[in-house]
Amino acid sequence: MENRKRQAGSSNSGSLIFWSSSCPRQPARVLIVEALPPWWSETCTVLCDALDNFLSLACSLDGPCRIPLLSLYAISRQQECLLPFVQVRGNLARLNSCVEELRSIPGEGCIIGAVRGAYLLRQAVLDSLQQFKQYIRHTCTTNQGSNNLSVEITVVTSQPGRGIVRQLEMGLKDTDLVVLKRLLVVQIYNAGDWGADTPSPEATHAETEDSLMLGTEIDLQHVENTVFAIEMVFKLWLQEQGGEREHLHLLLPNPLDNPIPVCIKCDMQERLISPALIPLTPSLGVKTESVQDFLPGAKGSASKSTAPQQLKAIKVLHADGVCESVLYGLPLVIRPTTCWQLDWDEMETNHSLFHALCHTLRSRDLFLLLQVEPAQRSPAGGTGVNSHYILQSSPTLTLLLKPIVSRELLLPCTLPTSTLDPAPHAVQIVQGCLSQLDEEFMLNPLSMSSNLYQHLRSRGLVSQPRYPYRFQPTPLEGPRTTGSRPPRQQQAHSRQVGANSRVRATVAPLPSSSSSSSFSLGPPPAKASRPALSFLSSSGGGRRASTPMHQGEEDHENSKIIQ
Repeated sequence: MENRKRQAGSSNSGSLIFWSSSCPRQPARVLIVEALPPWWSETCTVLCDALDNFLSLACSLDGPCRIPLLSLYAISRQQECLLPFVQVRGNLARLNSCVEELRSIPGEGCIIGAVRGAYLLRQAVLDSLQQFKQYIRHTCTTNQGSNNLSVEITVVTSQPGRGIVRQLEMGLKDTDLVVLKRLLVVQIYNAGDWGADTPSPEATHAETEDSLMLGTEIDLQHVENTVFAIEMVFKLWLQEQGGEREHLHLLLPNPLDNPIPVCIKCDMQERLISPALIPLTPSLGVKTESVQDFLPGAKGSASKSTAPQQLKAIKVLHADGVCESVLYGLPLVIRPTTCWQLDWDEMETNHSLFHALCHTLRSRDLFLLLQVEPAQRSPAGGTGVNSHYILQSSPTLTLLLKPIVSRELLLPCTLPTSTLDPAPHAVQIVQGCLSQLDEEFMLNPLSMSSNLYQHLRSRGLVSQPRYPYRFQPTPLEGPRTTGSRPPRQQQAHSRQVGANSRVRATVAPLPSSSSSSSFSLGPPPAKASRPALSFLSSSGGGRRASTPMHQGEEDHENSKIIQ
């Protein structure tokens, strides 16, 4: 155990600069698990499965670093550091072995006393804080971002949560907790045990005062002994831990003829993890940015036609039971096919079935839940991934296809409800603000402009010269051979013919068949099937036009005419 402690300060050196600069408000994480009998035999499998699922997801996420560092402690007969501080991304093999080591702790044995358990818990907290300070001292060679480094400790227990909180408050009173941002105690309970540890208001008030005197934040959370509920506790680590400043200002027009708008300050919270952050082949969520992204990739040669995507209806949903927050991506409009490869009878039957489906869904206010099954197994031998969609009806003969998130990508989100009415003064202010806005019965996207065309045009013109043709350099003319250069008498004769017969060059400006002697194009040589032009600018030019000439001389004459 001492060797593991010493390794924590030297592992992953040099990674702190990336951590502090990419996601400065995300703290390091410490998980302390009380694996004490007799409760550990009931919670071991559920907790380890939830932790295994969460780490599989966290190690595979692209984008900004959401969990910079993670450490794991277990308390059984003694406190032991199963995992020193390591990076989470790309470290699944080591984290998985740590979970298996936690799973191997026996669930039966001697029950230790409360004093001994409180001492081991305090030692685990102090040891994790000491290791975090050593990690910072060994890896942070400069002062860049050192003020933003903090750690959050999560204690998972099956004992009464209020007792654990009091033990931590008493044991950590004289401890330096500057780097500790938060201390969370998670009590796992069974469905039949709920309510046995519900605190009274007086006890809650007293515990709040003790927490304020301690100088840090100690929270207590009750979680049911299920894999999904414990997963949600860990997925809180994936959300941004801000709080220093609000995220959003909602501006409403002032009803009192005041130019200063009414400002409502809000915070934003992620509801789900985007499937685009998980690199998979095939992807977890089929893209809906275009039709080609939705269709499955064709196997074999590129000329082979792509097979249609197959969506299997698995459930019928009521429209009022679908939450918009679990939908993501861009919707696609579904309509009956007009593929020319279908015969007329099949196309008419298909159109009738589609019309009946639209009518049934709209009349009954129903949605269809669809599933895309993987066309092939994953290279690692797994079963692949499944994508889900919602099919929604519309007033027209079309359907709307929207991607829906699965349980693995859901993030914890508390949606508070209030049984009290808002303050009358606040209601009056908001109603006055909304009365200043125009009201429409239908949303018309044509009435909204994003100024995109002007922005793209101005950005494109800035990156290009204002007069591109004026500043183009003149191409250098290469050396000419002696055979391709006509004599001076022929050049003067061609210039004279060009001055007298400019009308002919203007009437028939066809490309020349010979381009090796000049880079300019002129009219083609006269052919026997093409009579001479009768409207010449002078009589001298007409006599020259009727005089027979050689092919090379006529080509050179035509090239000189347009110069």
